[in-house]
Amino acid sequence: MAEEKTTIVETADDITALLAQPGADSIMTAATDEGEGDKKPSIFQRKVTDLSFLDKPITKTSGKSQEEIDAEKKLADEKAAKAKEEGIKLGTLNEDGSPKTAENIDDDINSIINTGGAPDDQDDEEKKAGRKKLDKDGLYELTKKLIEQKKLIPFDDDKPLEKYTLADYEELFEANEQAKEERLQKEVPVKFFDSLPDKLKSAAAYVANGGTDLKGMFRALAEVEEVADLDPDTESGQEQITRQYLQSTKFGTADEIQEQLNEWKDQGVLDKKANQFKPKLDKLQESYVAYKLQEAENARKQQQDQANHYMKNVYEVLEPGELNGLKLDKKTQGMLYSGLVQPNYPSISGKQTNLLGHLLEKYQWVEPNHGLIAEALYLLADPDGYKAKLREGGKKEAVAATARALKTEEGKKIASTITSEEEDDKKKDFRLPRPNGNSFFKR
Repeated sequence: MAEEKTTIVETADDITALLAQPGADSIMTAATDEGEGDKKPSIFQRKVTDLSFLDKPITKTSGKSQEEIDAEKKLADEKAAKAKEEGIKLGTLNEDGSPKTAENIDDDINSIINTGGAPDDQDDEEKKAGRKKLDKDGLYELTKKLIEQKKLIPFDDDKPLEKYTLADYEELFEANEQAKEERLQKEVPVKFFDSLPDKLKSAAAYVANGGTDLKGMFRALAEVEEVADLDPDTESGQEQITRQYLQSTKFGTADEIQEQLNEWKDQGVLDKKANQFKPKLDKLQESYVAYKLQEAENARKQQQDQANHYMKNVYEVLEPGELNGLKLDKKTQGMLYSGLVQPNYPSISGKQTNLLGHLLEKYQWVEPNHGLIAEALYLLADPDGYKAKLREGGKKEAVAATARALKTEEGKKIASTITSEEEDDKKKDFRLPRPNGNSFFKR
């Protein structure tokens, strides 16, 4: 049989003791100095870090004197003040030195956008003036420093930098940038030319002077290299040197040269002859290259002289303002001159051409007008005959016009005569004829 349990019920005099209700002692408060070390920190309690040691003066135990400490403190204060001033100018700090929040910065931006000037905390005069103008003193100091360092070239006028406007500074910087680009365009080809080997320098100079025989030029340069590589100490080198020297000096035919070589071989003097001819052969080859260069230079000068003579003749023809009896105005003069002397148009050959060449190509290939081309050819091939045909055609037109005018006048006269006769007839009074006396009806 199960054991019976007995429940005992007791009566409590104080119900607060039974429920253990919280009182004033259980409320969390800030810790006091008394007994603070014995209490456990709460997760809601912020631990305060003691930084008072930073404000305490450094004692002499650090190894520095009081004067040094004061000097360092003064220097630090000056740096802090300067940093504060810069921060205020840049807008990252408030007037009291505290960092600006995002709200402060947004206020400044909105103030600038809405008012077109500085924030509200600035002076009224600055706000009335609007946006702060660029300080020219900084530009003046920068420009002066760059000119002294030879990094900037001033203008050749007498205007002092102190009186420069912003437009003057901008023009100065742009002019220097353009001059720098032009200088680079001139210096780069020169530096490239100087970096080439001597043989390639000769080829580049040949092309620059207008030389066109590139095969002959490079063949001459190759021969110079081949001759320079010949060894007068070997039998094959001795024979080649001697043979090329005799050929260059036009000693004789190929058979005569071979006979001379065999003779020097039999005499055992071929090596001596080769050593004698080697320096002379080198000079002959180099002189041939120099001759090709001089030939190109002479051709370039001749072309330049011809171009100058051509431009002078065109100017003298157009300068009077009359061309074969036709009056020319200034605009037409300028068009004809530039169209004849300035190569401003690309040609199908890949080179530049003048307006005359451009129009000939245009009406031959681009916009074919072969009748106009034939007329231009007729004028160029036979100017007198073309002009005579024009005069003959003009005379025929004049005669035809005169005949038409005469016929018109004659027709007018005939019409006028007929009209006058009709008017006279109308003016006469119409009357009946008187009857004859022998009339059958006479009584």
